[in-house]
Amino acid sequence: MLVVWCPDWPAVAAVAAARGVLTRPAAVFLANRVVACTAVARSRNVRRGMRRREAESRCPDLAVFGVDEARDARLFETVALAVEELVVGLEVVRPGLLAVPVTGAAGYFGGEPQLAEKLVDQVSAAAGVECQVGVAEGLFAATLAARHGALIEPGRAAEFLAPLPITELDQPGAERAELVDLLTRLGLRTLGSFAALGERDVVARFGRTGVLAHRLAKGLSDRPPLRRRPPPELSLSESFDPVLSRVDVAAFLAKKLGARFHATLAGRGLACTRLGIYATTETGEQLGRVWRCAEPLTPQGVADRVRWQFEGWLRAAPGERPTSGVARLRLEPEETVEGRSLQLGLWRGGDPGAGPGEDEELTTERAGRAFVRIQGLLGPEGVVTPLLDGGRDPASRVRLIPWGDPREPATPPDATWPARLPAPSPPTVLDQPLPVQVVDGQGCPIGLTPRKQLTAPPHGFRIAGGPPRPITGWAGPWPITSSRRSTGPPQARLQLLLASSAEDDAAEAVLVLCSGTDNPVWTVEGSYD
Repeated sequence: MLVVWCPDWPAVAAVAAARGVLTRPAAVFLANRVVACTAVARSRNVRRGMRRREAESRCPDLAVFGVDEARDARLFETVALAVEELVVGLEVVRPGLLAVPVTGAAGYFGGEPQLAEKLVDQVSAAAGVECQVGVAEGLFAATLAARHGALIEPGRAAEFLAPLPITELDQPGAERAELVDLLTRLGLRTLGSFAALGERDVVARFGRTGVLAHRLAKGLSDRPPLRRRPPPELSLSESFDPVLSRVDVAAFLAKKLGARFHATLAGRGLACTRLGIYATTETGEQLGRVWRCAEPLTPQGVADRVRWQFEGWLRAAPGERPTSGVARLRLEPEETVEGRSLQLGLWRGGDPGAGPGEDEELTTERAGRAFVRIQGLLGPEGVVTPLLDGGRDPASRVRLIPWGDPREPATPPDATWPARLPAPSPPTVLDQPLPVQVVDGQGCPIGLTPRKQLTAPPHGFRIAGGPPRPITGWAGPWPITSSRRSTGPPQARLQLLLASSAEDDAAEAVLVLCSGTDNPVWTVEGSYD
């Protein structure tokens, strides 16, 4: 396997999309942490995982960009086209990394070193970016060989991998961070030390994820050598009238196509690991690309790759984009494996309490298809799911994410937030805060001092139009702070324990917000059940 790797691709693509030059330091951030940076930024001590504030303090003129997978995939199409001029059968692993079979092309160009040199020159001339080439047995070893610019002879992959750090197992998209952390704490610091373990011991201690990582550390293929040959009826074809000429329309249709494609494979107990995307334009042009995936594709994974590929085709530079819209699209499962995610447990998907015929996995799959259909009627925002995110108050900690979109927190929920409300959070958070009155023992309204302290202990609580209720306990105040200078009134939150009312014998706890000094405004934001 020959791998072409473009270093720092997210940062390179971001600079190119902004029509900048790579001589200026730039970095891509996610949740205020560096996920990629250019070589110029690294020369000024900017590193992956670094917080934004620290990165900007080390490099004041750092250009800041956000993560955009569609942008990365669209611009990487230029690199793929450049490589495709020399070799055929390439597979895009992810934006910034592609793989090609090496045997035939190496023989044509006179050997692997000659082929690697021609590919580097071709990508530099046609796409204007730098790349590195590596050759080894298996995609994992070839990827690391590309990072080192090495051509590994057959049978020497394990020897090449042995001294490399164990952190190399946590490649983008592999989601092995927990496994790598555990192996490091157990004293296994290199791939060779992990590969030396017996396979039975690895199975007993680390499970399936550990076995797959163990194979990679030993220089073996990440997939079994024998795979099912996809039946021809598993491909999905779709014609469009009018033709597709807009990326947003293609992105909308990609979700439905991805769900149908995945459901067809799931019905046969299969999952796709190499997806071929082929299109025919209105004028007869033939377009095609194969995407290789580390893990079996989900419906959202299929939709993402279709959307990324359409962006690469429809937004390519003049002369490289098709001359007309796409009239026909075909999704081809180039390679399939056993759909382990569809294999149910002995007790109805692992749930002994499930009712007759209530298979958990199948029920989840049917619900997902129903959600996709509803989105087709109401739009992507018609079906949303809650996600706990970082924030100072309960309302801001919950984000609603459209069904099918990645459920990734923008900020870790357990991150440190100044003036954050302590646990527990109120189970009920009101959409519209409820105005109330809070008074002291003399019946006078309570407000805040300029230092955000209460002017008197709270004694009485009353909702407009309701009976007064004594306050039997309270906690706070927790001042609301901001990183920016504010000229508004001081604000703080309190937790109040209310005595039982005539209608309800149970006591009640509420979260309230106080704003202002002379004419304070009190509102209820949530309640504790």
